[in-house]
Amino acid sequence: MDAKLESIWIKRMKKGPMDPKEEAILVEGKGLKGNANQGGKRQVTLIEKEKWERVCQEIGVAVNPKDRRANLLVSGIDLANTRGKYLAIGDTLIRIYGETRPCNRMEETQNGLQQALDPNWRGGAFGEVMKGGSIKIGDKVMWMEKA
Repeated sequence: MDAKLESIWIKRMKKGPMDPKEEAILVEGKGLKGNANQGGKRQVTLIEKEKWERVCQEIGVAVNPKDRRANLLVSGIDLANTRGKYLAIGDTLIRIYGETRPCNRMEETQNGLQQALDPNWRGGAFGEVMKGGSIKIGDKVMWMEKA
């Protein structure tokens, strides 16, 4: 199975709604154009489709992945223990800085979700945009050596 970008969400404001998009712009050193979080090391957040589905099976509820409040949903690629690695999405490049820890907002969404997301990077990863450009659902995703 080829790794690919499954979904894109942009957060209009902190704690605001997550708007689904078919395509978006990653801006080097900033993050997703139009997203509330700009700059710093946590410019983009990512989750894995396969781990999300496993978590939903464990808690017995099919929670919409947008409720994780991540920007990008990827499939076919493992984000666990990838701190310092470079992830290419289409022609863009994101440096992974760390694990996105699940917060109490996950518990507000669904009982048991925060605890189910806790082990082994199930809550996803976050990173900095090293090379910007346009991304769209269906884009190929792969690990790269530093550009």
